[in-house]
Amino acid sequence: MIDWTLHIETDPEKLFGKPVIIHTRIPVDLILEKLAVGDTIDDLIDAYPAITRDDINACLVFAADSIKNEIIISKAS
Repeated sequence: MIDWTLHIETDPEKLFGKPVIIHTRIPVDLILEKLAVGDTIDDLIDAYPAITRDDINACLVFAADSIKNEIIISKAS
C-alpha cells in the first residue's frame, strides 16, 4: 500500500492548509471529485502533468485513512 505521507502535505501557506499533492497546489479534494465524476487516472495525469499515478492513488489512501475511524450515527426516520 502507498504511504500517502510521501505524496500529500498540508501547509498553512498553501491553500490555507488544505491537503495538496506535494510540490503542487493541487488539492486532494479536487482529485477525489474528478475521480468521483468519472475522470480516469490517465485523464488526470494528462490534465495535471505535475502529478503521478502514485500521487493519485495516495489521494485515495488519504481519503480512506481520513474516514477510517469516523462513526456515523443514523437518525431514525
